[in-house]
Amino acid sequence: MAYKHLNNINSPEDLRKLPEAGLKEVAAELRQFIINIVATKEGHLGASLGVVELTVALHYAYHTPQDLLTWDVGHQAYGHKILTGRRDIFETNRRLNGISGFPKREESEYDSFGVGHSSTAISATLGMAIASSLNGQEEKHHIAVVGDASIASGMAFEGLNHAGVTNANLLVILNDNAIGIDPSVGALKEYLTKARVGYKPRQSNIIEALNFKYFGPVDGHDIPGLLKVFEELKQIKGPKFLHVITTKGKGLKKAEEDQVKYHAPGKFKPDTGELLSYDTTGLPLKFQDVFGLSLVELASKNKKIIGVTPAMPTGSSLKFMMQAFPDRAFDVGIAEQHAVTFSAGMATQGFTVFCAIYSTFLQRAYDQVIHDVALQKLPVVFCLDRAGLVGEDGATHHGVFDLAYLRCIPNMIIAAPANEKDLRDLLFTAQLELQLPIAIRYPRGRGTTVNWEAPFEKIEIGKGKCLRKGNKIAVLSVGNMTTNVKKAIKKLNTEKPAHYDMLFVKPLDEVLLDQIFKEYEIILTVEDGVIAGGFGSAVLEFAAKNDYKQKIKVLGIPDEFIEQGNVGELQEIAKISVENIREEIASLFLNF
Repeated sequence: MAYKHLNNINSPEDLRKLPEAGLKEVAAELRQFIINIVATKEGHLGASLGVVELTVALHYAYHTPQDLLTWDVGHQAYGHKILTGRRDIFETNRRLNGISGFPKREESEYDSFGVGHSSTAISATLGMAIASSLNGQEEKHHIAVVGDASIASGMAFEGLNHAGVTNANLLVILNDNAIGIDPSVGALKEYLTKARVGYKPRQSNIIEALNFKYFGPVDGHDIPGLLKVFEELKQIKGPKFLHVITTKGKGLKKAEEDQVKYHAPGKFKPDTGELLSYDTTGLPLKFQDVFGLSLVELASKNKKIIGVTPAMPTGSSLKFMMQAFPDRAFDVGIAEQHAVTFSAGMATQGFTVFCAIYSTFLQRAYDQVIHDVALQKLPVVFCLDRAGLVGEDGATHHGVFDLAYLRCIPNMIIAAPANEKDLRDLLFTAQLELQLPIAIRYPRGRGTTVNWEAPFEKIEIGKGKCLRKGNKIAVLSVGNMTTNVKKAIKKLNTEKPAHYDMLFVKPLDEVLLDQIFKEYEIILTVEDGVIAGGFGSAVLEFAAKNDYKQKIKVLGIPDEFIEQGNVGELQEIAKISVENIREEIASLFLNF
């Protein structure tokens, strides 16, 4: 397709050379460009379609990058990337060695702040605004674009609370489309819904109570209207708040009609939006669905089971419990800290709470895990989806730190099931009068077992299992690395090592480890978490404590951030792919 205007826009400076009357056509071309690329290359669609006009208007009205523009989370920043010199490489978005799916400082001077987790933009942009003032650059504008789901997070309120007592040249734009990944929830969402009337500044609202000058709501798809209000806002000193109403998925009918599915829809037909179907007959279920369906099964027999998630009912599959038992399943919004302590509060009253949260997002509630759960020995069950390398979302979303950051917390149990049966049995075991908190971490994507609905069985906490005996070398694995090790051993032309699925990272099965260290001369550990402080480190500590002298080799994520790419590519980079493991075992035998 020919893009009359877009092909000549290599920077916002080029955009600003156009007459205002031409911006509507630029927006139409930009929207179609995003649709055409995402249809074949995949990525986040609906959020970026919804802010096309807002993106064009912002770069037209403000002199970026001198004026600093920050996009919260970054799902909606595709148009921003295309207008800021990345049009011709946008097809590499989220691919190995390509551009990131999120704003990233090292990628472009127009990306003022790296984002991937929500609700950081207000704090970061306020920091920039105050720094500019200290540098004598009061004329610079600082804009944070925040979604209505993100602004309900505690950190966003912390930023607003601080900004309200400053004279910072800060503009917070609320991109209000009533949905994040799933529909927005909570009292603030209801308040914003009521505010979606009129176009004049409103008196005595919650934002003005925080000392912001409030404007809106305004139509986020009306470029002339946006430009007019931006010119007004430029003349006003101090913190300002613009409430913008947009439609997620704007311009693609199916994306507007099914905003949840079209947040990141996979491949689709660009002209109609029709999703390209894939035959999943005979394929194993996704781990998240095994979790969600198993939890419903357990909850139907145990009325004390509660489900909690911070804004991820679809992604975590807690949606199944929300449908089956709406009074016992809670989406608390993008509020990980609250989710953890809320779960802890319910646990004090005798409920078994399954807190379903992506591994990368539990990092945001670390103090609550320590102080509100583990210190008090409350048996909250943390179900950590997307553990390990997650693929195209890149460094901000890889769940590779959980084993290390949880292992150092007293009273924590940590389990990493290798398959769906173990996941089901761990969920079953966790609701049987467990006295301590437990983290059950499992990967993104499909499992390995087609017939996953086996009867529940109780698992003994802290017990690993021998999958095969072998010669000289013992390979110890956890989680989905157990599958990689199995495949690697099958491909060996050398002697075969022993293989143990340890299942628990804490407590370690020290009885089994004693047997392994007495029987084998080389130990190889394999995990899809960081090496520093992870499962392999635990085995090394065990060996040191017990004065074992065997050679121990640790495979895992190196001490660096792993960028985007598909999971297979990233496992190769981290040297934990099937072939990497095979080569490592063969080398150990060769040099024995």
